[in-house]
Order: sequence, then C-alpha cells, then structure tokens
Amino acid sequence: MRYWIGVASRDHVERGVAGGFCQLCHGKAAPLRRMAPGDWIAYYAPRTAFKGGETLQAFVALGRVVDDRVFQHDMGGGFVPYRRRIAFATCQEAPIKPLLPRLSFIRKKESWGYVFRFGLIEIPEADFRTIAEAMAPGLDLAREAA
Repeated sequence: MRYWIGVASRDHVERGVAGGFCQLCHGKAAPLRRMAPGDWIAYYAPRTAFKGGETLQAFVALGRVVDDRVFQHDMGGGFVPYRRRIAFATCQEAPIKPLLPRLSFIRKKESWGYVFRFGLIEIPEADFRTIAEAMAPGLDLAREAA
C-alpha cells in the first residue's frame, strides 16, 4: 500500500468526491497510473476555487483507490481528462500549517508549499497517518473505504 497527496482546488476536489473519482495534473493519465488498488490519497487544496478562489491551504478529502482502471471522461469543449475511481472516507478539512512540524516529506518548513508543485506526491505512511488523524480521527486505514 502506498500513500499519496493530490493537489487541486477545493471546488475541483468536491466534484471528484461527489462523483467518486480523482483527476490530477490537468487530466493527465501518468500520475493516475502510479497508483494501485488499495492505495490512499489525501487531497491538498491551496485555494477554494481554481480561478479566483481564496487561499485555503488545507487537506480537504481522503480516499482509497478502488480498482486498477484509468479511464477518460468527456467534460465537453474538447477536454477529456483521465480519472480513477476512489472510495472517499467521511472527513473534515484540516489546515496544513498546524501539521507542518510533524510532516517529514516537507523538509524545508520555511518554503513548505514548494513540494506541492508536482500535483501528485508519494509520502511516507507515518505522514499520511498524521494527515488522516487530523481529518478523520480514528479512521482505520487498513479497513475503511476498501
């Protein structure tokens, strides 16, 4: 099992949660293919909306990869991004700043936002557990959303 952080605005993540899917890096397939069934993903949202949103800087969703299928979805206007099915857990948003001292994947705490520039980041299990505990206290990563 591997643990990931996807980066997207809250409004985009909310669409994915409602539809049971994740979409990353402007719809590219390669990041989604790195994940495997049973892997966990936490979404970090720097902003509330893709265009014109307010600063948020919080983890906004947690979910588990359901299967090994990467598929395309026609959103209209010629945009046909790749997606992956996710079973999202019930959780609450968690601001990142109180978690920064405990997240080992963020080595330079003074420039912590830099690590999120790639859109999908693999992180250690201990860091994922720190995030999950802030979002859904008591969530059993071995059982939930499987």
